[in-house]
Amino acid sequence: MELKQVVGQETALPTVDVVVIGGGCAALCAAIAARRRGASVRLVEQAPVAMRGGNSRHARNFRLMHDQPEPYVPDVYGERAFLADLVRVTHGASNERLAGQLIRGSATITPWLESHGVHLQTASHGRMPYSRRTAFLLGGGKAMVNALYATAASLGVVISYDSEAVRLDGDDNRCTVTVAGRGEPERVVAKTVVACAGGHQANLDWLRRDIGPAVDGFMVRGTPYATGGVLRCLLEAGAMPVGDPARCHMVAVDARGPKFDGGIVTRITAIPHGIVVDRECRRFYDERADLGKTHFARWGARIAGCPGQVAYLILDAVGLDRSPPTALPPVQADSIAALAAQLQLDAVALESTIRTFNAAITRPDGAAPVENGATTRAARPLGVPPFASYPMRPGITFTHYGVGVDKHMRVLQTDGRPLPRVFAAGMIMAANVLGEGYLAGLGVTISAVFGRMAGDAAAIEAAA
Repeated sequence: MELKQVVGQETALPTVDVVVIGGGCAALCAAIAARRRGASVRLVEQAPVAMRGGNSRHARNFRLMHDQPEPYVPDVYGERAFLADLVRVTHGASNERLAGQLIRGSATITPWLESHGVHLQTASHGRMPYSRRTAFLLGGGKAMVNALYATAASLGVVISYDSEAVRLDGDDNRCTVTVAGRGEPERVVAKTVVACAGGHQANLDWLRRDIGPAVDGFMVRGTPYATGGVLRCLLEAGAMPVGDPARCHMVAVDARGPKFDGGIVTRITAIPHGIVVDRECRRFYDERADLGKTHFARWGARIAGCPGQVAYLILDAVGLDRSPPTALPPVQADSIAALAAQLQLDAVALESTIRTFNAAITRPDGAAPVENGATTRAARPLGVPPFASYPMRPGITFTHYGVGVDKHMRVLQTDGRPLPRVFAAGMIMAANVLGEGYLAGLGVTISAVFGRMAGDAAAIEAAA
């Protein structure tokens, strides 16, 4: 893709006030917000109808500030608490001004989403945990996406599927978006453009250049269409890069799942109930060092450092009984040797590792050594058949890399000036507030809040 200056007028081309590039939550919120302000809107979604929605299809919840209990969130979660959580996970890699806008915007995004067809789980209606920090989507991310698409269509947003924005030309007066679809490429003239096409986590060639050959052993949890074409276009046009292209959010996922688009159901969360070994049958980290709900997010990077980027969670019957249900059943056998054979591991080495683990934790100090020198405490021996295993790989959710934006969601150039008539929202600019780490539900919040803001701003500029 290219972003070039254009000269002259081409009145024969189709014209629209706002072109929104992307098809997930950020794009939909931008399109709806712009249309609500009276702008004509064209939404360009690279995916087919069946896979529309980007990573938002796999979402469950979103984080929101609230100063009093609501039907979908109990207690209070104020601005200071939200900001403290964000600073903690990003280690300060967050633009304070934009973070404040995000947090304050989250306080009003729930009624806005509800007014556009999105339904939320209440304490008496739903199966997900009742959380004071996040509201859960009734029916999950796909239900949210379907509702927002229905609203956008009813408002008159023109939606193009199987359509990739492959080039963006622009000057101070307009932008021309070249859209490649099933037929001949189409050029659409727009007064403003909102880029909501996500990051580059599905572009393994790009990732390989920054991370190295280990990415061949990674899995991509979300859409295969997040290849970074629009992001690269903006960067080559002089947009300010933000974040680190070699840094990504990874979790432990089932290695038997699909290479792309496995979503949340392939996540493995039973690690504290067993032991984890690499393909040489060596333990390499304390499985019970972190017993928090999000422990699996730290294991993605650990598994990425293993030979072949693969590891195995080993459980006995007791550990398996304590484990949450999974999309794919575990590999099971009546003995460790038989389990090793199914996993194509060295049976003698695996039996030795488990024997050492069991003997160590039955000592008075209860400390079992692992390869990196740490120890496991408060564990129980693995000895009750049948035995089970989940093969695991690192699963990328998103990359901490994108373009800089100002408080109006205008894309910034490297000299700090806005790129004319180009706005951004969602994961393509998320690194402004999420330079590293993650908070549960923050992806949808970033997309909805900043998408709404970008759509408003793009419509206002288009009308000027």
